[in-house]
Amino acid sequence: MSVTPPATKTPAARYRLHSNQDDLGPDGGMHGVQPGDLPVGDSRARDPVAADEIRRQVRADYTLVVQAGGSSGCCGPSPSCCGEAPTVSIQTLSSLRLGYSQAELDLMPEGANLGLGCGNPGAIAALQPGEVVADLGAGAGIDAFLAARAVGPTGRVIGVDMTPEMVSTARRNAAASGFDNVEFRLGEIEHLPLGDATVDVILSNCVINLSPDKPQVFREAFRILRPGGRLALSDVVATADLPTEWRDDPVLHSGCMAGAAKIEDLEAMLAAAGFSQIAIQPKDQSKEFIRDWAPGRGVEEYLVSATIEAVKHMAKDQSSLNTAE
Repeated sequence: MSVTPPATKTPAARYRLHSNQDDLGPDGGMHGVQPGDLPVGDSRARDPVAADEIRRQVRADYTLVVQAGGSSGCCGPSPSCCGEAPTVSIQTLSSLRLGYSQAELDLMPEGANLGLGCGNPGAIAALQPGEVVADLGAGAGIDAFLAARAVGPTGRVIGVDMTPEMVSTARRNAAASGFDNVEFRLGEIEHLPLGDATVDVILSNCVINLSPDKPQVFREAFRILRPGGRLALSDVVATADLPTEWRDDPVLHSGCMAGAAKIEDLEAMLAAAGFSQIAIQPKDQSKEFIRDWAPGRGVEEYLVSATIEAVKHMAKDQSSLNTAE
């Protein structure tokens, strides 16, 4: 993550958007949309204008990331972000640190791996052939393409991103590599461009921390999941209250740091959205790469990557039917 002044517009965090109009369900208002929920202590909390400014900044930063081919940015490697000197394989080196295998990376279309993220959500998803998967904040497509191979020709993967350049890049990658069970849509993760109960599994990699309204993200996730559907997320979480000056720093926000929520707050948001079997597992080893996101700032004392899992339980009548079968 870069810690240069905002005016330099250092490339930063992964976040997302959409233009396809098929599969559009209700706008999410039916689920009781609440005012923007910025982290506790953030002076911009409940300010919709400030929330829009966060999205604008993140979108602009990620436009620069994809234009640079991932050679600089947040949640990924760069001289100003992760302290690594640029090399031909810097995206691969970064992704290996995050938990991807070399075999997985060898399957990627050229340009799909930007070296971004804070984990490998597909590793905990247990994807099955024929499942429908949504990837929130799909970027250039790395997790979506891995998921597409896992669900096979009878399955389907829908990547959502709010940065037009990311969506265009992912679509080019898909077309060039012959993926016909993957599509990429422009859309915000607080207002997903998918219908109700149309998805089996939701993936996301270091994106939800960027949202100024995380409860709405989880309400939308619950809406689009089918009964029995599940979340398999990698994200940055806070292990302690962040300094106020960090919360108000747009560069640290785009850098996947300032917007991180505490584990107990995320658990409460997920439960309020209707999820059960909530499991958030911090990965202490991630402090090694998080330290490099803002060298000298001590961010690793406050932040850690975690896996986040939860389930949308079936209705009682449906569960009984399945048992009888």
